[in-house]
Amino acid sequence: MMETKIVDTREYVSVLRELAETGKVVSMQIAGSSMAPFLIHRRDFIFFTRPDRELKRGDMVFYQRKDGRYVMHRICRKAPEGYYMIGDGQTEIEGPLDRNQIFARVIKVKRKGKMMEAGDFWWEFFEHVWIRVIPLRRVLLSVYSIKNRMKFR
Repeated sequence: MMETKIVDTREYVSVLRELAETGKVVSMQIAGSSMAPFLIHRRDFIFFTRPDRELKRGDMVFYQRKDGRYVMHRICRKAPEGYYMIGDGQTEIEGPLDRNQIFARVIKVKRKGKMMEAGDFWWEFFEHVWIRVIPLRRVLLSVYSIKNRMKFR
């Protein structure tokens, strides 16, 4: 029988952070719903490493909030005072964050069991289109939710 060990999320992500900051690509399973509908809790995986270029709007990045919590969201705006973030399933923008709070950029994902990266349709849709419709998200997410409920009837 396989033994399960429970690990503190902050401790686990801090180890992954150290690896990413050395340039290694690390992966982890998504926990939470803030990146739905693109990434789904306990279904999908992200692969990330230290940023290798200038960060821009639409990039999925990993950062540490001032309270110590780790979060992976998308950059919605870059301004002189810092970076503003939002999850794909959210309508509230967070920020500004200092650049030194951002320690990794997501370079690919495993979504619905399929590897995906820049250039793939859904990656490009969420990076370039979805990030621009924040005021419409509440309505669009409601329609998405109703559609999914009907699918399972």
